[in-house]
Amino acid sequence: MLGTTALRITRETTMIGATMVVATIPVSDLDRARAFYGETLGLTILWENPASIRFRCGEASELSTFRRPSTVTEHTLAHFEVADIEAAVRELESNGVQFVDYTEGPLQTTGHIAQLGPARGAWFRDPDGNFLGLRQG
Repeated sequence: MLGTTALRITRETTMIGATMVVATIPVSDLDRARAFYGETLGLTILWENPASIRFRCGEASELSTFRRPSTVTEHTLAHFEVADIEAAVRELESNGVQFVDYTEGPLQTTGHIAQLGPARGAWFRDPDGNFLGLRQG
């Protein structure tokens, strides 16, 4: 039996020392992914192999696509932080991207953009149906 003295157990926790987090998106067709992520979204291809393609997103982020059977998602797999969400929506729409609009529930869009507390967001799907987003704020 322990008396009035508390027993202390010290556990050292180590944080992951990552310099970058890379979103990894499953795609069924790498040629179609190259066209969508590289041409439509304007991301720079860093490298590719028979199973995947890695893209540069901005100055310090990357996105990886890997070939596998298509999997339908109903949540955002990755979002892109932008300085001007209206301009980004216009540019992507002019490149053929179709945005998902919400009219019911807590998430409602106007001009494809929803207010999320102090931030704003917009969502679209890649050719495999993966949800991607834009976020400002």
